[in-house]
Amino acid sequence: MIKIVVNGCNGNMGKILSAHIQKDNETSLLAGIDRTPNKFNTNFPIYNDIFNLEENPDVIIDFSNPYYLSDLLAYGIEKNIPLVIATTGFSPENLKSIKNASKKIPIFYSTNMSLGINILISLVQKAALTLSDTFDIEIIEKHHNKKIDSPSGTAYMIANKINSVLKNSMTYIFDRHSNRKKRNTNEIGIHSLRGGTIIGEHSVFFAGPDEIIEIKHTASSKSIFALGSIKAAKFIIGKEPGLYDMDSLINEKKRP
Repeated sequence: MIKIVVNGCNGNMGKILSAHIQKDNETSLLAGIDRTPNKFNTNFPIYNDIFNLEENPDVIIDFSNPYYLSDLLAYGIEKNIPLVIATTGFSPENLKSIKNASKKIPIFYSTNMSLGINILISLVQKAALTLSDTFDIEIIEKHHNKKIDSPSGTAYMIANKINSVLKNSMTYIFDRHSNRKKRNTNEIGIHSLRGGTIIGEHSVFFAGPDEIIEIKHTASSKSIFALGSIKAAKFIIGKEPGLYDMDSLINEKKRP
């Protein structure tokens, strides 16, 4: 039985994740960490400071806020506990801290824990290699009206993965309103829509001469992110220090 602590357990994703951990036959929810520990009645202890944690987890799953990253990394290193980081909105300095910490402990980090999104990325990378000479690439992401960061971390991840197979030759364009000129061939346009209760939708368009290819992923429930993070937690147990992501998990599944 894998013993898990959830960082950010009283947030929307934290509550969903906690419920799924308790339903899974291979995992148990030891405790939670949250700045408002008494906000809800729960059947597990909640601490307002990760360093007050009395339990000994096998892994910590983080769905919190970039503000709490330094304490999370420090605790993981001090206790030698693997981390699954699913929080978004990190700064370049935050990402550097995660990379440095992964030299001491195994860390699974992804801006999107959906297996489906990561399959989409594999497809668009293949499409980009074939089509980029004559097709323009645009990304549209849609989320609910409460989402703070824009564009989404997933949109950046998709763009970065496309750019990586194109030898990082592409430039990202976010605002064509202030860019009154013809589109360049080495651009990836990234556009955000915010409204209603949209869980998450990402579309990648390859627009070429007389034809358009659209590859799209739609999230109908936030449960897909919780389930993906639980898969990541099971994957990261026993791994050597290093930085892992969904590619690591998917590639391991491909092995005989």
